[in-house]
Amino acid sequence: MKKLFLAVCAIFMTFALFAQDAAEAEAPKAEWNKGITTTIGFSQLSLMQWAAGGVGQLTLNTYADLYANMTKGKVVWNNELQAGYGFIHSFDKDYLLKSDDRLIFDSKFGYKAAEKLYFSAVYNFRTQFAEGWDTKHEEIISNFFAPAYTSLGLGIDYTPSKNVAINFAPLTGKVTMVKPEGLRVRYGNKEDQFARFELGAQLRVDAKLEVENFKVGTALVLFSDYLNKPLNVKVNWDVNAEAKVTKFFSVTLRTNLIYDDNVLVPKYYKTAGPDHAAGDMYQGKGIQFKELFSIGFTYTFGQAKK
Repeated sequence: MKKLFLAVCAIFMTFALFAQDAAEAEAPKAEWNKGITTTIGFSQLSLMQWAAGGVGQLTLNTYADLYANMTKGKVVWNNELQAGYGFIHSFDKDYLLKSDDRLIFDSKFGYKAAEKLYFSAVYNFRTQFAEGWDTKHEEIISNFFAPAYTSLGLGIDYTPSKNVAINFAPLTGKVTMVKPEGLRVRYGNKEDQFARFELGAQLRVDAKLEVENFKVGTALVLFSDYLNKPLNVKVNWDVNAEAKVTKFFSVTLRTNLIYDDNVLVPKYYKTAGPDHAAGDMYQGKGIQFKELFSIGFTYTFGQAKK
């Protein structure tokens, strides 16, 4: 009886090993596309008894794009971390102002439902590294986690071509976090409210174009809050363009356009009024736009981004 039991166990173990080998042979293997693209731009100006005038300054811009994208059978998982920081240092007035400051993480998980169509979950986190100053009033207007935005959306992803992806997430939760109490009203939160929750629909369009030594990528995100003024659509539009001059040097242009009616931006009176003069600043709703142009050293570690 004991020998029979051992024989049966041996047969089952042999069958299990063969089944495992067959399953591993049939199961698709995960394919990864991983790498880091770094860019550093630098310029310096020094003046001594310059008759035409001017201010000596030092500028530095750094940018890193880390990506790890995986495909396995019907599963697609894309991850990207963008980190950029730049500053301007004036020798004359001895001040340091940031010219670029971003920390953005995107993750998208998709399961293929049909040709070019995926069920998807999309996550985003966005903030900045350092203090931002209003030099006119000598006050801090931004900092790490002031503000910080995070969102998670469930929906579908449509990829009509390898260069275009359209994601629609009718169930998207978004949280705006502002740590310092004095900055919360500026970004739409109440003074005693660290985090503000929004529930709505999000549409995101990603597109890219690459021709020889020139490539450009853009991401447009539209968000409508079901709970508060759904017709006031929030807009966030990023464009990154790069033209290689040599193997290691390139010209880059990055722009960012934002419209969010919860965020107050600096505005100026065009005409005088009873309680203000022409040119005085006030806080109001408006479009934010940032543009960064640089020439610098660019290098990619790992695989080229697909």
